[in-house]
Amino acid sequence: MSASLFSTVRSSFSILAFVFLFISPVFASESDHKYQPDDPVTLWVNKVGPYNNPQETYNYYSLPFCLPGTNPGHKWGGLGEVLGGNELIDSQIDIKFQKNVEKGAICQLKLDEAKVKEFKDAIENSYWFEFFMDDLPLWGFVGELHPDKNSDNGKHVLYTHKNIVIKYNKDQIIHVNLTQESPKPLEAGRTLDLTYSIKWIPTNVTFARRFDVYLDYPFFEHQIHWFSVFNSFMMVIFLTGLVSMILMRTLRNDYAKYAREDDDLETLERDVNEESGWKLVHGDVFRPPYNLALLSAVVGTGAQLVLLVLLVILLAIVGTLYVGRGAIVTTFILCYAFTSFISGYVSGGMYSRNGGKSWIKSMILTACLFPFMCFGIGFILNTIAIFYGSLAAIPFGTMVVVFVIWGFISFPLALLGTVVGRNWSGAPNNPCRVKTIPRPIPEKKWYLTPSVVSLMGGLLPFGSIFIEMYFIFTSFWNYKVYYVYGFMLLVFLILIIVTVCVTIVGTYFLLNAENYHWQWTSFFSAASTAVYVYLYSIYYYHVKTKMSGFFQTSFYFGYTLMFCLGLGILCGAVGYLGSNLFVRRIYRNIKCD
Repeated sequence: MSASLFSTVRSSFSILAFVFLFISPVFASESDHKYQPDDPVTLWVNKVGPYNNPQETYNYYSLPFCLPGTNPGHKWGGLGEVLGGNELIDSQIDIKFQKNVEKGAICQLKLDEAKVKEFKDAIENSYWFEFFMDDLPLWGFVGELHPDKNSDNGKHVLYTHKNIVIKYNKDQIIHVNLTQESPKPLEAGRTLDLTYSIKWIPTNVTFARRFDVYLDYPFFEHQIHWFSVFNSFMMVIFLTGLVSMILMRTLRNDYAKYAREDDDLETLERDVNEESGWKLVHGDVFRPPYNLALLSAVVGTGAQLVLLVLLVILLAIVGTLYVGRGAIVTTFILCYAFTSFISGYVSGGMYSRNGGKSWIKSMILTACLFPFMCFGIGFILNTIAIFYGSLAAIPFGTMVVVFVIWGFISFPLALLGTVVGRNWSGAPNNPCRVKTIPRPIPEKKWYLTPSVVSLMGGLLPFGSIFIEMYFIFTSFWNYKVYYVYGFMLLVFLILIIVTVCVTIVGTYFLLNAENYHWQWTSFFSAASTAVYVYLYSIYYYHVKTKMSGFFQTSFYFGYTLMFCLGLGILCGAVGYLGSNLFVRRIYRNIKCD
C-alpha cells in the first residue's frame, strides 16, 4: 500500500506545471506597470449587473453596447479571478500614456425597440459596470431614471460620455477615476454618439500606496471595531479565569475526597453522588463514540481548517492579497490542498487510538467530506448561474483544474497523513480502562441534556465574533475591500480560546451528570456557533441589504451555508480537541479500577 501511495504522490507532479501555469497570473502581473510616453494603455471592460445584487453579474456586452471589433482581446486571470466571475475584454479605446484626449469617439449606437427595452430594464434595476485599467478598478452606472412630468415612470437616460482622469507618478499609473456625462434619452430610431475623454495628472503618491484610495478607513477602523475586539478580549480573560477558578477548585476538592482513605464508605458514596459524578463514569468515558469514522473525519478536517485560516490570514497580512483580483480565493484553494496532510494525520491517529478498523473508510471520509459538500453546493449554484447566463457560472475548464488540484494534491496528502497518523500517533493511551458493560445514564435536569448543552455552547463564541461578522459580511456583499486582517487574526484567536473554554465547561457539566457521551456533544457544542452565524446572516439579508430575486438569494444563502459548514467543522474540531485534552488530564490523576 505504501509503494502505491508514494507512486500516486509522485505522479501528481506531472500535472502541477499545468496547474501553476493556470494560477500564476494571480501572483505575477502581466507587466511591470511601467510605461513610456505614448505607450498604449488598455482599458478592460469586465462585467455589468444590478447594484443591489453583487453576485448577479453578466458580460458587459450582454447589454447592447457597441462591440469593439470582431475579435477583441481577452485577459484571463488566475484561478481565483475566474471563480470570482471576472471576464476582462479589451475595449479597444485608444489611450496613450500621458496623452490627453479632449473628446474621442467610441462608436455610434443605433437604438431600436429591443435595445431600448434592454437599456430601460438595466436602468430600472440600477445596473452598474466595472472596468479595469492597469489592474485598477473603475465603476459607473449604465444610466439614470429622471423625473418626467408627462410620464409616471420617469425618463430613462443613458450616459454617453465617459470622462477618465488618470493620475501618474513618473512612469506608473497611480489612480484612475471615471465620471459620466451627457445623459441622452432612450428613444427607438435614435443614434447616440458614445464618446470619451482622457486627462492625465501628475501626483506624488507612490505606487505602493496606490490602492489606499479603495480602502474605507473610517468604516473598518471605526471605534466600534476596536471596542468589539477589546470586548472580546475581556471576555477571554473573564472566561479563562472563570474556568480556571471554578473547575480547578472543584477538581481539587474532588481529588482530595478520593484521596482520603479513612473516610467511611457511606460518606464517600454521598460525596460522590452529590458532587463528583464525573468520577463514576471513569470506566466508560473513553468508550469509542458512535460513528467514529465520521467524527474522526470532521475533527481532522476541522484541524486542517484551523491551520488553513491561520495561513491565509498571515499571508494576507504579509502579502496584501486584497490588492489582486481573486488572490484570496486562489491562496485559500492552494493552502487547503497542501494542508490536507494535517486532516489525514489527525483523523487517522484519532480513529486508530479509538480502536477503529475500517481506516480506509475513515481516510476517504476525511479527504472527501468537506470538499464534496462544497462541490455539491457549488454545483447547484453553478446550474442557477448557467440558467441565468451569468458570469458567476464557473467554466468547465476551471472546474477541471479545481478537481485536479484536489485529486492529485489534496487527496494523496490526506492519504499520506492517514498512514502517518495511524503509525505515529495511533496507539491507544487512555488513562482508564474501558469496562465491558456500559454504565446506564441516569435521568437529569433538562438543562444538562446533550442537546441543550450543545445549543448553549455556541452562544459565547458567537458573541465574541458577532461584530467581526458584520464587517466581513459588509465587505463581501456591499462592495467594500476587507483589509484589516490583523483584526481578523485577533478575533480568530479569541474565537479559538473562547470555544475551548466553553466546551470544557459543557463537558464537565455533562460528565458530572454521569453522561459519558461527551465526544459528539463537545463537537456540536462548539459547532453550534455556526448555527447562530447562519441565523445572523438571515437577519443581515433582510435588514442590511437590498438584495432581491431568486438568483441573488440562492447565491447569498448558498455561499453563507458553505461558510457556516466550514466554520462549524472548524469550531467543532477545536471544541472536541480541547475537551479531549481536558478529559484525559482529569482522569490521569485518579485511581482507575
